[in-house]
Amino acid sequence: MIVPSLRTHHKTLQFQTKITINSFFFSSFLDLNSIKKHTQTKSLVQNESQKTSFKTILFKSLDDFISTNMDLPLRPCIDPMHVLSGNFAPVNELPPTPCRVEEGSLPSALDGVYIRNGPNPQFIPHGPFHVFDGDGMLHSIRISNGEAVFCSRYVKTYKYMVEQKMGYPFIVSPFSSFNGTAAAIARCVLVVARVLAGYFNPVSNGFGTANTNLAMFGGKLFALCESDLPYQIDSETGEVFAFRCDIVSPFLTFFRIDTSGRKGPDVPISSLKRGLVLHDFALTKNFIVFQDTQVGINLMEIMRGRSPMVFNPDKVPRLGILPRYAHDETELVWIDAPGFNMLHSINAWEEESGNKIVILAPNLLSIEHGLLDLSLYHSVIEKLTIDVETKKVVRRPLCNENLEFGVINPAYAVLVF
Repeated sequence: MIVPSLRTHHKTLQFQTKITINSFFFSSFLDLNSIKKHTQTKSLVQNESQKTSFKTILFKSLDDFISTNMDLPLRPCIDPMHVLSGNFAPVNELPPTPCRVEEGSLPSALDGVYIRNGPNPQFIPHGPFHVFDGDGMLHSIRISNGEAVFCSRYVKTYKYMVEQKMGYPFIVSPFSSFNGTAAAIARCVLVVARVLAGYFNPVSNGFGTANTNLAMFGGKLFALCESDLPYQIDSETGEVFAFRCDIVSPFLTFFRIDTSGRKGPDVPISSLKRGLVLHDFALTKNFIVFQDTQVGINLMEIMRGRSPMVFNPDKVPRLGILPRYAHDETELVWIDAPGFNMLHSINAWEEESGNKIVILAPNLLSIEHGLLDLSLYHSVIEKLTIDVETKKVVRRPLCNENLEFGVINPAYAVLVF
């Protein structure tokens, strides 16, 4: 067993509580056992083992046939031999294991646990695979009394439990499964057949990997991804503002969860004419700001053997400005932002006049292929000043370094920089 190790120079140690897109540090102690107890999972699969049936063997054989005989040659971005190499190679679960401090010492006053979420497939796939397809795994470092303990555990989602029961991965992915027309159609037919045969129920139970983010809300730790509950937490009120996307109209819906965990009424955005690739939104004291970029969802592309995420070079990106307590979309304002494709925001606030909203966010310059091939990602940080009255946007580049998942200390969210 490899013993984790740490290097620390506490004389120069500078630490601040920080949330990133895939990690969380708790400034007070959180028992590692509570990660399992408090992580939102969908353990809806029956525990009793099944004998390998003819249908199970048939489905597995059809999966293998599609991967071997129907898939187009795998591009590097969906070739598991390439994707699951180096730093992205999958690792096994690890029980709580003391870390050896190789240099320096840990301050005795540092007491808490740092938890990172990320994709880590439980099975090596036979067919195409994208790095985003991996099952969610939480990696934690608990620091207390000058000692550190490392632990890693899978998030036991419905997808994880179903595939563990079958012994191989079979749930389709929008990033990698539609590799050629014949393979795409065959996989869709196989999904329907599995649902009809009662092997899994993605409509009722979802099929998310819970590999993207972590959020502490209502005393519980939630592991999230796009097919679960994206969120923004207001640090002053404790409310959660969230959205969900759909493949049919309304393609986007916002809602609010109060501090007691009660969900408010839906605010559907019915004016959208296509599905969005929406991963984040900005939140100010009075507004929700979300983006409609040049990439959208077109399910017909699946029938053509391509990803349903489609780039439209003729579309002008725009921002939707919605009052955070709006009852419907009649108060929604659309403002064009030519050349600005935002997938995540760093921070947002309102100027004192109340007429202008400022957003710090990465602008994804390579959005036409960046979602499928991470090696082609290039984002630059920009400052947008949005005049709500005149509907004008002023863009100011801040940094040309490639940064897509920029974050700040959440204590400074919605505050003027």
